[in-house]
Parts: sequence; C-alpha cells; structure tokens
Amino acid sequence: MAKYFAHSSNKVGSPWEPLKEHLQLVAKRAEGYADTFDAAEEARIAGLWHDLGKYSDVFTKRLRGAASGLDHWSIGAIAALHTFREKAIAAVLAIQGHHIGLQEGLGANIKEGLDPAKLSDAGTHPDQLRLTEADWNLLLERFKDDGFQIPTSPRNPLYDFKVPHIGAMLDARMLFSALVDADYVETEAHFEGNADGTKNYRPMGPHLQPERALRIITKHLAKLEKESPASAKVQNIRRQLLEDCMNSAARSRGIFTLTAPTGAGKTLAMLAFALKHAVAHPEIRRIVMVVPFLSIIEQTADVYRELLEPHFGPHYVLEHHSLADVEIANEDAGRGRDNEDEARRTARLLAENWDAPLILTTSVQFFESLFANRPAKCRKLHRLANSIILFDEVQTLPPRLAVPSLSALSRLCERYGCTVVFSTATQPAFDQLHDQVKSYAALGWKPERITPEPQRLFTHARRVDISWQIDGSRSWKSIADELAHDENAGSLCVVNLKRHAIKLVSLLRDKLGVEGLFHLSTNMCPAHRRKVLSEVRERLKSSNHVACRLIATQCVEAGVDVDFAVAWRALGPLDGIAQVAGRCNREGKLDRNGHMVVFLPERESSREYLYPPGGYKEATETTKTLFEMKKIEAEEKGISFEKAFDIYNPDLFDKYYQLLYDLTGLAGFDPDRNELASAIHLRSFVKVSQEYRVIPQNSINVLVPYKDEIAKFNELSDRLTEQKRLTRDWIQEARPLTISIYPPKNGDSIWQYLEPAPLGRGGKADDWFIYLNPEDYDPLLGLNPKNEVDAWTI
Repeated sequence: MAKYFAHSSNKVGSPWEPLKEHLQLVAKRAEGYADTFDAAEEARIAGLWHDLGKYSDVFTKRLRGAASGLDHWSIGAIAALHTFREKAIAAVLAIQGHHIGLQEGLGANIKEGLDPAKLSDAGTHPDQLRLTEADWNLLLERFKDDGFQIPTSPRNPLYDFKVPHIGAMLDARMLFSALVDADYVETEAHFEGNADGTKNYRPMGPHLQPERALRIITKHLAKLEKESPASAKVQNIRRQLLEDCMNSAARSRGIFTLTAPTGAGKTLAMLAFALKHAVAHPEIRRIVMVVPFLSIIEQTADVYRELLEPHFGPHYVLEHHSLADVEIANEDAGRGRDNEDEARRTARLLAENWDAPLILTTSVQFFESLFANRPAKCRKLHRLANSIILFDEVQTLPPRLAVPSLSALSRLCERYGCTVVFSTATQPAFDQLHDQVKSYAALGWKPERITPEPQRLFTHARRVDISWQIDGSRSWKSIADELAHDENAGSLCVVNLKRHAIKLVSLLRDKLGVEGLFHLSTNMCPAHRRKVLSEVRERLKSSNHVACRLIATQCVEAGVDVDFAVAWRALGPLDGIAQVAGRCNREGKLDRNGHMVVFLPERESSREYLYPPGGYKEATETTKTLFEMKKIEAEEKGISFEKAFDIYNPDLFDKYYQLLYDLTGLAGFDPDRNELASAIHLRSFVKVSQEYRVIPQNSINVLVPYKDEIAKFNELSDRLTEQKRLTRDWIQEARPLTISIYPPKNGDSIWQYLEPAPLGRGGKADDWFIYLNPEDYDPLLGLNPKNEVDAWTI
C-alpha cells in the first residue's frame, strides 16, 4: 500500500495518487517529449526526481491540510546536482524550476541557489518556505524503497557551459518544457479523472499529414486564381511567388527569407512551402505561424480552419495568443505560498502546450516564451523541435530585440531540426547582424532566399502613387474634411494611436453620420472586428459605388485583405507606410494607380505625443531622416524624388533598417550598457525573462459586452459564475468577445466595472476580467470608457 502521495483526491472523490505512479508517468512522458531532441535520458532523470521532496511525512500532512509553506521541488534538484555534477545541469534547473521557474544558469549561482542549509529555514529561503526534507540521501533511500533504481548519468548532457549564452539557455528551457508539460498533463489527467481513479487525458493533436494538406492548399490556390478579380499583372506576381516557394521547398532545413510585395499571396504561398518542405523532411512534426497582430490571426485562422478542419478535425489548427493565458494575482510575489492550492494549479494547467500540427500565434507570445522562465510560459517550447516556423510581417520585431531573438531562432535551427522563414514585403537587413548573432548562437544568421530575385516581383507591383505631405502638419479637422468630401467609394485612413482614430471617427460621425463609416482597432473584440471587415469588403466589392470610409490603427496594416481606391497614412515607420500602400488598389483593378497620402498630424498641445513610445517612435524618426536624405540625393543626382524614395525598391528598406539599427544602438548589444545583454551573460533566467519584452507593459484580457453578441456574453458570464473557475473550454469560447488592454492605474474608477475571473476556492485571475458596464461598449469604437484615456487609447 502506498505510503507517499503526489496528489490528494480530485473533485469527484478519486483515490489519492501514489507518488510512485506519478513519477513513473511523468518520467515516461518527459522522456518521450525530449527524445525528439536527443535528451531522453536527462528528461527521465528530471521526471523521476522532480517531486522527490514529496517522499516526506510533512508533505503528506500538507496534502491533508495540516501543514503549509513547503518547498518540495528544490531537494530533487539538490540530489541531482550532487549525484550527477555537471552531467545533468539541465535536469537540475528543470527540477528546481518546475514550480517557481528557471533561476540561475552559471555554475556558482546554481550551487548557491540550491544550498540546503539556506532552503531549510523560512527565514533564509528566498520565498519564505522550508524544504520538506533537508537530507536528500534519506529521500533517495525512500525512492529506492518504492521500487526505483538510481538513474545513470546521461551520455549526452544537454546543458553545456561552453555553448554560447543564448543557445545554452534555450537548451535548458527545452528540457524544462518537456518536464513541465509532462507534469501538467499527468496532473490534469488526475484532477480531471474519475471517482475510480482512472485518468482523463486531454485529446492528443492529430498528425501533420503534409502531403494530404498540401493537396488541399494547392487545390484552394488554384480555385482562388480562377475566381480572383485581380488584374493579370497581380495574378502573375502571385503565380511566380508560389512557383518560387514550391521550387525551394526541397532544400535542407535552415533559415530562409521570403520577400515579396504586399498582395502577392505570401501567407498561403508560405504555407505551401512549409507543407512541401515537410514532405521532403519527414521528421517535421508541426508548422508554427507567427504573426504580429491578433487581427491577422483571426483572419488567417478562419481561412485555415475552413480549409483543413473538414478533413483533419477540430484539433488540427490551434490559435494561441494572449487571450489563452491565465496568471494568478501576485504569482511572482507569492512569498510563503507553496503552489499547492487549487487556484495556482488551475492557472498552471490552463497553459497551452501546442499539441497540434498547425499553430497560429503572435510575435509577443512566441518570442517572450523563448526567453521566459515561468513554467506555464515555457510549457510548449519542446514542441518546437522539428518544426517549421513561419514569421509573417517579420519587420514588426523591435530592433532592440533583434540580436537575442535571431540567436534563439538560430539555435532552434542548429540543434533542434527547425526551419525558420522570415516573410515580408519590407525585409529587415538582419543578415548584417550575423557576427553578433554568432557570439550568442554558433550558427549565426545567414538566411537563404526563397525568391531568388525579389526585385522582379516588385517591378511589376507598382499600383499606388504616393503624395508625401510631411513638410507641414495637418489638423485632424482638415483630414476629416478631405475624407468627407472624397468622392471615391473606398477610403482608408491609418493612424498611429487609438486616440487619434477616436478623434477622426468622431469628427466624421458629426459630419456624415454613421452610414458608411467604419473603425478598426484592438478596442474592438474579434467578433466585432470580423463583422466590420465583412461589411467593409462587401461595400468595396459593390458595383453601386456605396460609401466606405475606414479609420483604423496599425492593426489593419499587415495581413488584412482589403482593397481601397484611396489611402491616407499618418507619418510612421516606413514599413507601416508600405503596408498601407498594399491595402490600396491591392488587386490592381483600377484603370489608374491608386492614390495614397502620407501626412504629418498636428500636435494639439505641447505635451501631446504623436506616436507610441519606444521603437515605434524611433522607426518614425528614421523614416523622416531617410526622407530628407533621399531629397538631397535626388537633387544631387538630378533624378525625381519618386525614383530616389521608391517603396517598391527593396534596396530602400536595406538603407532604412541600417539607419534604424544605428539609431537604436542595435549594433552595440553590450552587457555593460544593455540590461538584457547583461542578464544573458549572467545566464540569469529570472532577469532575462524580466528584461525581454516585445511589448514593455503587460496586458489584461477583458470579456466585453459587444451588443451584437450580448446573449453569448451573458451566457459566458453566468457560466463562469456558476462553475467558479476558469476552464480551457470557457477561454476558447470567450476569445471572440475578449479584448486585451493595458491595466488601468491603481485608483482608476474603471476598476469598478472589471470583475476578476475566479480560479477556484477564492482565487482570482490577475489577467482575466469581465466588463460589467454595457454602456461603455460603443457600436462604432468598441470599448470606450469615459475619462479613462490611457489604458484604451495609446
């Protein structure tokens, strides 16, 4: 009869789970996960010893509620460090971090963090806990008494202190991921299990089946070409791009770029490349598409599901972004908490593990996970081994993060059998960073081109004439006047800030009413945005010349398939301007070129900012600098400014990114001057996770009362109140009615309308809320609370 247990009974009264059973199951599962990157032996060690501290009488008391404040995870890491020395450091780090996160990766710091004397006393323990048992030899004896043998040292240790910093840290995260996912899957199966003790596992994702999927995609592309209203010139560009993708797919796995003009069909052509590449390399298990904006995920996921799910089932395509994560209040400040309560367990088990063949995720979710230290955030990383990772609109990666980001991707290709594709119309000059990347990941950054001569595609892509009106500023009233009097059926205006979009929409609403006036921003939930885009597209296709004016933030710039006759763009990053040009005369159907105006917004007060802070502002300043340089060059060479400053010339973007890298100091990713670089050199997983932020400020998820779906909103609200905890199914259903926003400031009145989601037994989520005031959800603007400017309008 079992004496030591891993978990108590579940909600339906199952037997307690014996510790031996849990360790066996986790070790076997982790071993299988890590086998894909030749680290099965070390993963087995991590699985067998991750809960070694539960071989103690005091932990049994904890399960009965008679003790608390216990650290059951560190002693297994201490035992592994003493037993295997430097031959299983990845396992040591994984065991130590499977509840609290990866800690320190330098040898001396690892030993200091695993000092039994310090961890045995709540007064000296960093989290004010105490070890369940300080004598690791005693626990190993109990481990053997339970029928186990002490594992042998792994023949090929995963973590090597000689491997460059980012590469080595990623290696540790991959084993950590395998352990965490195995532990979470088995723990979930127990707590979702039956009263007789049998376990309920979440459904496993299907296989990729690339040959079959490729046939479906190519058939769809042929149908699109046959039915497309696009001009012959645009059709030829799309046909040539697809041909280049198919011809390049048999190459060896590695790093690629795909450079083609907007409207060339990159998203589906890139997927066709990936599927054919997977046919050529049978080891490939999944395809991950990484995009910058939620609006692109929504559009792309809809297309992929419609095409593929009828053939492969509902678990073939997985959408994963900020609207899928759950954090518990004060998780990182949980001093004195031993992570065994129901709320923390609920939050952990809701983390996504990417068990699907086709993943769609955001740049924020993907890159911040590569540099994370928290278990839930890292849980999915082992799934990247033998994957094809497609980056759409990669120009949105902040330059300040380019060197570490490229280094992590380089290591995935070098060590984990991945292929990476960077796709955009405005390809960043990342290959210039090869030497810097090489100092952090041995492979460096030397991508191959999928399209051998991108310029030939751009030469035939000129469909828009651009008027640069940035020598003087324009008031929003003057812009609204021109848009109101524009006789074209379709006009698009893209601005830099939500506040500017609200201002412009309000002016036009006063002039024209709401008929034919539309707005798009992330203040609107996905269901609302889908409806707006559907109506906009119907109006643009209409032969009756109906009015259609769309005011949008940058969320419409990349990957959103709309086709206007006229476009306006507030001065911003050059790649953003090029993306808006790609939404103008996109199909080449006009008997003339489309028309686009780039304007400089007027500053309404000396304290007003015109751009989001940080990298966006720096990129806008780079655009202005390059504009002035090209004006001088045109005069000196006696050529037209349009020829000197040609957004259809990829060479212009090489120059733009060179200037941007100089401005942002990217060339000096120096540990003495850069906090992230310093943390990487110290191999501090905690500090790296804190410093690596694609978006500097965290966001919260809010279920909003969108009036067209108010019945669904009420049903979701009532169900959450009734079940008293977030579930994976609830989150999936809630996404279409959820927006992500910056948290309001402490004391803001808006908090009275934000009800935190429950996590069971009094626990509350820190980043999931229900919005309680339906009057604040505007049918045109989305969530628009009064007197709460900052969180909603940056």
